[in-house]
Amino acid sequence: METSKIRLGISHGDINGIGYEVIIGSLTDNKMLDFCTPVIYGSPKVGAYHRKALNINNFSFNNIKTAVEANPKRVNIVDCLDENIRVELGKSTEMAGEASVKSIEFAVNDLKQGLIDVLVTGPINKYNIQSDRFPFRGHTEYLAHHFSADDVIMVMVSDMMRVAVATGHVPLSEVPGLLSADMLIGKLRLLNASMIRDFGIRKPRIAVLGLNPHSGEDGLIGHEENDIIRPALEIARKEKIMALGPFPSDGFFTSPNFTKFDVILAMYHDQGLTPFKALAFETGVNFTAGLPVVRTSPAHGTAFELAGKGIATPNPFRSAIYLACDVYNNRRTHDQLVAGSINPEEAAKI
Repeated sequence: METSKIRLGISHGDINGIGYEVIIGSLTDNKMLDFCTPVIYGSPKVGAYHRKALNINNFSFNNIKTAVEANPKRVNIVDCLDENIRVELGKSTEMAGEASVKSIEFAVNDLKQGLIDVLVTGPINKYNIQSDRFPFRGHTEYLAHHFSADDVIMVMVSDMMRVAVATGHVPLSEVPGLLSADMLIGKLRLLNASMIRDFGIRKPRIAVLGLNPHSGEDGLIGHEENDIIRPALEIARKEKIMALGPFPSDGFFTSPNFTKFDVILAMYHDQGLTPFKALAFETGVNFTAGLPVVRTSPAHGTAFELAGKGIATPNPFRSAIYLACDVYNNRRTHDQLVAGSINPEEAAKI
C-alpha cells in the first residue's frame, strides 16, 4: 500500500439501513482515491445486494482478505461476515446487529495495528447491536473503552458550527447528577486541546450553554449555572482557556453570535444536536475528540425508512471522510510543529 495516501477504514454499519448506499455514493467520486485508500470492513455479498437494489452499475469493490492487500487505486472491501448473512432492507434484526459488531471489531483491530490510519463508522442501530461483545450505548463509548481513553467528547461538525455535548447518550433525568465543575473543566480542557491539535485553531473560543431555561435566571429556575457551570468557567479562564457563558440555549442559536465561536459546549445530547441537525444536517459529521486515533461518522442514523430507495444523500458521509483526513493531517502537522521537526512558516503552508 502507498504510504503517502491516508488509509481510510470504513465500518459498514447496519446492513439493513442506508450505510452501503451512502458509502458507495461517497466513493463513486474518483477524486477520493487521489488522497485516500478506502478499506471497507463488510461483506462483498451485502455490497452486491445493495448495488443491485439501487441499480448501481458504475461501481465495484475490490475484494481482499486483509487491509494489507488494499489496492490504492480501488475501493477495497474486507470480508468480515460469513456467507449466511441475510439483508432485510428497512428492518432491525439480530443478524444485522451482529454484522455491525463484526465490522467494527475488524476495523478497530486494524486501527490498533496501524493497518489503517483513520476510521469512518457507518450508522448502527443502538438496540440490535447490544450484546455481550457490545454492551455500549454507541461508537463513542465503545472506542473510548478499546483505546483506553481517559475522557472523550462527541463533537458535531459542519461548515457552519461545531457543537459538543458534556453528557452523551444518557437519559435526560440523569444529566444534572452527572454534571460537576470538575467534570466540565475536564471537558473544556479536552475541547480546547482538540480545537488546537485536531482543527488547527490557535486560540479557540468556546461558548458554554446553560442547563436550565434562561440559564437559571440567577437561581430562580435552577442552581446548576451558579453552582457548577460558572465555577468551571472561572477555572477555565485561569488556565487561559477562552470559555464564555453560560448562554441560554433557546436564544443562542437564533442569533448570529453563535458563529463567532469555534465550538459550542451543550450540557446534554438534544440541547446540542437538535439545533445542529436543524441547521447543518446535510453536511453534519460526528467526531470523537479525546481518542488517540481519528474517528468520524455521518450525523444521521440508519434511516431504515429510506433503505433501498436510492434517495439517501451521501453528503454527510462524504463530509465524514473529508473531516477524518483533515484531522489526521492536522494532528501530524501539529505534532511535527511541537517536536520542532518543522517551523511555523512551513506548517502554515501545509
